[in-house]
Amino acid sequence: MPELPEVETVRRGLNQVTLSQQIMGGDVLLERTIAHPLSIAEFLTGIRGCTITQWHRYGKYLLAELTQHSSLTASGWLGVHLRMTGQLLWLNQDEELHKHTRVRLFFDKGLELRFVDQRTFGQMWWVPPENPVERVITGLAKLGLDPFSPAFSVDYLTQKFKNRQRAIKTALLDQAMVAGLGNIYADEALFLSQLRPTTLCSELRLPQIEKLRRSIIQVLETSIAAGGTTFSTFLNIQGVNGKYSGIAWVYNRTGQPCRICQTPIQRIRLAGRSSHFCPNCQR
Repeated sequence: MPELPEVETVRRGLNQVTLSQQIMGGDVLLERTIAHPLSIAEFLTGIRGCTITQWHRYGKYLLAELTQHSSLTASGWLGVHLRMTGQLLWLNQDEELHKHTRVRLFFDKGLELRFVDQRTFGQMWWVPPENPVERVITGLAKLGLDPFSPAFSVDYLTQKFKNRQRAIKTALLDQAMVAGLGNIYADEALFLSQLRPTTLCSELRLPQIEKLRRSIIQVLETSIAAGGTTFSTFLNIQGVNGKYSGIAWVYNRTGQPCRICQTPIQRIRLAGRSSHFCPNCQR
């Protein structure tokens, strides 16, 4: 599943190519991809003629701010969640359709934004301007702080971890605690923090929390600089793989030597998810 660095990579790419461009129309090939409104015709009518002012990211959600092309009045929001296998690709309209293409948005000069999704869990929304975004895209209201938010502080994490008899890896995957963090970067941040994924939140001391906060931000920044991670389906909007997997510390490196101490990386199941760690570096 695309995590924060992958979604941020897509956001930056979209802002490079789609801003101030008018949506001329669209085609929905899989109706259940559109989460709101229920009418596909209403969705297409709502976005047609709109210009994208800016793409924003909230956790793993992408939100395009829309205005009317002629008057620049607010026209609501276009929301996207890639879920497990979603891809947003910027292509020529005459390019052959991938069999997993779900939605096409048409722009000037024969260009389109194509939503491709093999597993079909991805979603798109059009939120009319009179509606609060969180009331329509209800998952937004449940998000915790983004790691790049100024409010994502040691005090914030300390309060979230306080008295929690919960494994730190499981806590980090809770989107109500840290928005956008997923399995890959939780493993990586815990390695940099020298914490085992099974360590209980309640056992963490202030210096460990401080180091964990820095490590989360560090690994996310590193991955964004590498264009994210591609282990299976992730591509940026130009169809290019992310490069972080080649420099990952522990994720997906079971049995390979630790990059610090050469101890083989171990993999365990924790709350139904794979967790990778170095048994020597992470105590």
